[in-house]
Amino acid sequence: MNVPYSFFRKICLRISTVFILLFWGINISFASSPDSTSVGWTEKIVWYQIFPERFRNGDITNDPELPDQQGCWPHELLEPWQIHPWESDWYELQTYEKENKKDLWYNITRRRYGGDIQGIIDKLDYLKDLGIGAIYLNPIFVSPSHHKYDIAYYHHIEPTFGPNPNGDKMLIKMEIPNNPASWVWTAADILVLKLIDEVHERGMKVIFDGVFNHVGYNNFAFKDVMGKQKNSEFKDWFTINSWEDTVTGTHFDYEGWWGVKDMPELREDSTGMNEGAEKYIFDITQRWMDPDNDGDPSDGIDGWRLDVAFCVGHPFWKKWRELVKFINPDSYLTAEVIESPEKLIPYLEGNEFDAVMNYNFTFYCSSFFITERGGVSVSHFDYLLNDLRANFSEKVNLQMQNLLGSHDTDRPSSRIVNRGLINYLDKDSFFDKSSAQNQKYKNRKPNNEEYKILKLMSIFQMTYPGAPMIYYGDEVGMWGAKDPGCRKPMLWEDLIYDDEKYLPKNLKRKKSDKVEVNKDLLNHYKKIINIRNSNPELQSGNFKVLLINDKNRIYAFSRTLNNESIIVVINNDVNNHNIKLNIGAKKSAKDILNNKDLNIKNELISIPVNGKWAAIIKIENKEDSHKQVLRVN
Repeated sequence: MNVPYSFFRKICLRISTVFILLFWGINISFASSPDSTSVGWTEKIVWYQIFPERFRNGDITNDPELPDQQGCWPHELLEPWQIHPWESDWYELQTYEKENKKDLWYNITRRRYGGDIQGIIDKLDYLKDLGIGAIYLNPIFVSPSHHKYDIAYYHHIEPTFGPNPNGDKMLIKMEIPNNPASWVWTAADILVLKLIDEVHERGMKVIFDGVFNHVGYNNFAFKDVMGKQKNSEFKDWFTINSWEDTVTGTHFDYEGWWGVKDMPELREDSTGMNEGAEKYIFDITQRWMDPDNDGDPSDGIDGWRLDVAFCVGHPFWKKWRELVKFINPDSYLTAEVIESPEKLIPYLEGNEFDAVMNYNFTFYCSSFFITERGGVSVSHFDYLLNDLRANFSEKVNLQMQNLLGSHDTDRPSSRIVNRGLINYLDKDSFFDKSSAQNQKYKNRKPNNEEYKILKLMSIFQMTYPGAPMIYYGDEVGMWGAKDPGCRKPMLWEDLIYDDEKYLPKNLKRKKSDKVEVNKDLLNHYKKIINIRNSNPELQSGNFKVLLINDKNRIYAFSRTLNNESIIVVINNDVNNHNIKLNIGAKKSAKDILNNKDLNIKNELISIPVNGKWAAIIKIENKEDSHKQVLRVN
């Protein structure tokens, strides 16, 4: 029988991959490159974070039903229930919700809006037009919750995110979950592969959320342990405190993430994770990074964001990184580690992650740009940023996911509304006090002046070293407190939304807020992202501070690459100022943010900057530029 070479190659690759997965760590390692934290594409792009259930309902025929919530809090499948109206007032209880006599927070957790994979595909052109280069998806694996951090199966996509939920559920039941040879491709899986292809066709990248610290109550391995107790083959995957035993009178008990029993933790010791759990995670890593398992990762995801990475031990991450980089050396690994800069160092030394979600950037920017009294000065702001950068290599700094908000924080626009309420340099205060249940927290729509501050923050975000990340909807003016308030359905121009008339506790507002796309803000984001995408200096250029003026709250810096420079002037004062710089003898300068040609006289450039605004100066044919700052008027 004649066997085609391509078939023979694929079989060999499958065998070699299986060998690696089975015997990982037994005298097998792959040397890291000298600059092993460098991912070629990351510093050049703008990220966009999508919370899939709230982004877009592209297929109403797959909307989840009430039984799909079985296994997640509040563990009550009460009727009546329905898909929640996408355009409805967020804090208003709908008729079906009022009938259960439960409070707002109980009902918000039960809400499902129908966001799905088709909805993301339908809006890829919107993201491309915005200037987005890479997408980070919150979890999309099989899970009963709206957030999907309580995963039942990692090797399949949530059936209600795909076109045939019932058919997918039947297929999944026929498998042996921890045996990859039995795995099939469901309709939802295939649709996600289409999403990956569509993303790549547009020149963008996509990464998945990896939740490897804990699973969900419905997880196949944990359900087996609950049913078979000590006789389960998966009993060593988890930390079991006691077994169900009628003789001794003990009850089944186990460790949940932060004590949350809905999320059983995977067990680790000093050497790493349980062998069986580790192999399963390695198998699903291979599945989503190289779906055809043919050695060509171009049809797979481009990396991972790792949830609560600080809860998983370093030995596992080191071993897992080797697999990821073996499959695709140009893949990107970013971690959720919310710690001080020095505590991030062990994660970013080149043998675990390429970057982290840069929450320190969030804290520092919030304190500098938002806090009116008690916020950091320009010099302190610069000190904090310099200290943050000093802990890492230049490549790591350029790849950091610089975010202003996420699915766990309040919206930056609402943070501005509540300026003065929170100490943003204290991460506990940052998260705890930004809840809608805090009676002092204002849940109203931001006004134009408050949106202007967000614009200024976004200008800094797009010009400072690192890979900027936008949380879905920030660009169209969405507002809200922290989880769950930051997880409202996305605003789209083709939908008509109810005004927000209600506050928490079912109280009516004194004045209702109009809910619609903020076109002015959206156009601003398009402009500033385009400026970043069009100027390599803002992506990969060296960073140099030019001016620190505490009195007038002026911060100026340059980004230089291959003898080309851009100067950024941030005016965080309410008053207008005129900044004069010595840029040398050559040649011309233009403020590309405000579309102004700037006068140069005797090598001096005069830069007028309005209050709470900025200038982005493109220097053409410069020579010995930005030698000296003369004065600020």
